Amino acid sequence: MTSITNPRTDADLGPEEKVEPTHFQRVSILDPIFQETYTAHLEKEALGWRGWIPQLSEVEYKGKTKKEVMNTLAIRLREALQAREDAWDKHLEADIAAGKLEHLQEDARRAKKV
Repeated sequence: MTSITNPRTDADLGPEEKVEPTHFQRVSILDPIFQETYTAHLEKEALGWRGWIPQLSEVEYKGKTKKEVMNTLAIRLREALQAREDAWDKHLEADIAAGKLEHLQEDARRAKKV
């Protein structure tokens, strides 16, 4: 899907400022682990392609070819999701070690008795 994403027109600007419409493509990338689909934006630039995933600001890449950018975005998406999962696990383990989740264990015991 190709879109023009610049809502401003030359009429909105001063005499020195010109707006060139930005053309980009939206491409779906499926995360094979969680089976979730993310939308990558690909933009043709003067010396190659730029790609990013808006839902994950840390996932972006510039490359010479569209294929290179797509492959790298897919890899970086997986790495970013894995890093977020690892951080969540580490945080959960720290909360367990600090006793912050004891009340959940007690709630489960009470629920089991009912």
